[in-house]
Amino acid sequence: MRLSLFRTVSTGALALALGTLPAMAQEQFPATLAGHAMLPAATFAPAPADAPIYFQTSGRFTGPGNQRDDSLYTREGQTWLSAEGAPRTTGMYLPFVGQPVQGFSGISTLDDGTYLVLTDNGFGSQRNSADTLLMFHQVAPDWDSGRAALLETTFLSDPNHVLPFPIVTEVTDTRYLTGADFDLESIQPVGDWIWFGEEFGPYIFATNQDGEVVAFFQTEVGGEIVHSPDSHHLSAPSAPAHLPFDVRRSRGFEGMAASVDGTMLYPMFEAPLLDPETGEAEAEDGVPFVRVLEFDIADQAFTGEEHRVRFDAPNHFVGDFNMISDTHGLYIERDGGEGDPRLACTGEPMVDCFNAPAEYKRVWLLDFGATDADGFVQRLGYVDLLNIADQDGVALHGTIDGVFTFPMVTIEDVDMVDADHIIVANDNNLPYSTGRAHGQADHNEFILLYVPEFLAQIQ
Repeated sequence: MRLSLFRTVSTGALALALGTLPAMAQEQFPATLAGHAMLPAATFAPAPADAPIYFQTSGRFTGPGNQRDDSLYTREGQTWLSAEGAPRTTGMYLPFVGQPVQGFSGISTLDDGTYLVLTDNGFGSQRNSADTLLMFHQVAPDWDSGRAALLETTFLSDPNHVLPFPIVTEVTDTRYLTGADFDLESIQPVGDWIWFGEEFGPYIFATNQDGEVVAFFQTEVGGEIVHSPDSHHLSAPSAPAHLPFDVRRSRGFEGMAASVDGTMLYPMFEAPLLDPETGEAEAEDGVPFVRVLEFDIADQAFTGEEHRVRFDAPNHFVGDFNMISDTHGLYIERDGGEGDPRLACTGEPMVDCFNAPAEYKRVWLLDFGATDADGFVQRLGYVDLLNIADQDGVALHGTIDGVFTFPMVTIEDVDMVDADHIIVANDNNLPYSTGRAHGQADHNEFILLYVPEFLAQIQ
């Protein structure tokens, strides 16, 4: 008999249904910085030897109108959150030689103490990422030296023509996948396969250990296929005229957990679904929520079961999601701000202060065993990533008066390391984010947090 997170209602869930939240439901738990390591922003991987020569450079379509421009290192990156008249640049210039390794948009703790991490789709959209290759990596943060080692890189491909739609490298033998084919956001190794959640479809697909696609699935909600505006299926002749739900652009499976026993995947949308009849985001009594679906790995199908997770604000987003016990999971909820709020602009926006600083970056602990009659999961408490104790000066940078912050706009990696620690990392949107230092592209940072009281809730 398989385990299911979607069929258990406990006393705690009944309390939620009656509107009496446990006292600890919104509790903040302390976090202490135990380690800090970085992979430099300027980390690139050479394209595979059998890939077209075209992929020896990347970022040629990132200029105005996504018109091709092959002039290397001529366009400086600028943060998307720049104020009008005060552009905050990142000091890195496009197009690049090689394939950018960052930023990381999913993480999974491996048994040997290393981590599997996922590179995002490229430069942010289908239109500007056709010359970036999709890949995942094995990394090893060294908390003593502050450096993160890149141990192995695997490029994704579809040599056996599993995908039902045309891809950028359609006419090649190796059929490497690009950022115009998928926007990868979550990764889970299960058995001999690596599973991915992505945002263009949104889709779920799997590869073997060599990165070759072996299975592919469209997303079902309530028994109906749902699409984002970037879905490859919307341009197909069989595209439905009416959709019961609509996934906002770039709001697909930002997080996708795997059950501890390896039987289920739990893809989590980045933001609420939209009702196409009203254009409104899903909410319950005015409170926005995101859905967590259930996918049976053995049956290779969505089960139709799902959960709902409440947000604290309608402009928040999911960063990542991992199960850490049979019934408990960690997820990141974040705002769209960037930069330490203690260094915010106080008057007119300038290039040397943060005009849209981070205000909400949290890791929440969920209890799927305590779910109310409407499917809403109990939140047991959170760790505030903008309030991390660092009295011993562990941080490489980012600590002021003993308090460390992790204020990057996209924080998209969280997992448990052991009974006392979690690991968190950012997607640096290379070269478009500068949330740590003015005029400097964000590195991909890994932080190790000592949170024994937080994790004790799962006992």
